[in-house]
Amino acid sequence: MKFGIIGTGSVGQTIGTRLVKNGHEVKMGSRAAGNEKAVEWIREVGGKSSEGSFKDCAQFGEILFNCTKGEHSVEALTAAGSDSLSGKILIDVSNPLDFSKGFPPSLLISNTNSLGETIQDEFPGTFVVKTLHTVNASLMVNPSLLPGEHDLFICGNSDSAKGRVKELLQKEFGWKNILDLGNITNARATEMLLPLWVRLYGVFQNPLFNLHIVK
Repeated sequence: MKFGIIGTGSVGQTIGTRLVKNGHEVKMGSRAAGNEKAVEWIREVGGKSSEGSFKDCAQFGEILFNCTKGEHSVEALTAAGSDSLSGKILIDVSNPLDFSKGFPPSLLISNTNSLGETIQDEFPGTFVVKTLHTVNASLMVNPSLLPGEHDLFICGNSDSAKGRVKELLQKEFGWKNILDLGNITNARATEMLLPLWVRLYGVFQNPLFNLHIVK
């Protein structure tokens, strides 16, 4: 299968590496082809990896991952082009974190809106599915790093798109407990978990932790 990774940071590289190792074709996108991080990633991971611009990436992938910083996500996706994104599933892994006043960060968007909703509104022809953004990159692709039961949240407007993403998360990454919260407005809640995540990281001094819902 062909995947497009929009963004060249650690999250995009971790997801892309896992998919390449699973035998898939993966193109990493940045502002312009030849990005130093993307080229180095290809050198390290090999396999069916490639790189290009945001638009190249969006046109290439059957399923796309938005792994950009939340403050730049809409800009990056706009550069990819609505025509290139139209009809495709976009897994939004980004968070609207605002570090402008230091640490811990606040949220650029919250309460009555979310980054996931903003992306869906900007690109109505795209099937935005919000997930993976509440855990560390290593856990995203290997939840077995933690013992016992723990949960991943998912939301989006299309049940069929969420169904495909759930299958991907289970088959490619090994997730067992995936909680569907409903439509994309529920990204407001999951994105607001990030201030808690940051504070837990400060307590544990280790990013390998997650939540488990008991009822």
